[in-house]
Amino acid sequence: MAVERITHAHRTLAIILRSGGGEPGVHFATDADAPLQLGEIVRPAGFVIQPHAHNLGKRIVTETYEVLHVLSGTLQVDLYGDFPSPVTTRRLEAGDTVLLMSGGHGFTFVTDCRLLEVKQGPYLDADDKTYL
Repeated sequence: MAVERITHAHRTLAIILRSGGGEPGVHFATDADAPLQLGEIVRPAGFVIQPHAHNLGKRIVTETYEVLHVLSGTLQVDLYGDFPSPVTTRRLEAGDTVLLMSGGHGFTFVTDCRLLEVKQGPYLDADDKTYL
């Protein structure tokens, strides 16, 4: 798994997983205490993960992490720290995934895109975000 961790001012803004094969096994790009886990599982045909259910447990989530997976197209991601100017910019292609963790972010659709988005809920409507 090709992983790029983007940091600024001692905090992780985003983690990008580039498309392409990885090493066999289970490899997480996030720390074990992150409120949303992102990793890659590579197993051969016929491998079985024993059926299971996750136990209920109280978790306190104070940060909203967001995952975007590019299904098709090219997406430009602008990453922000505490200031209204981007810290850095990355391009994502089909098959790439980004976990947005802190700071701000903006997007430009370089080509027609189809994205899959995953983030914690519930959505807080007008209180959910601050525009930079």
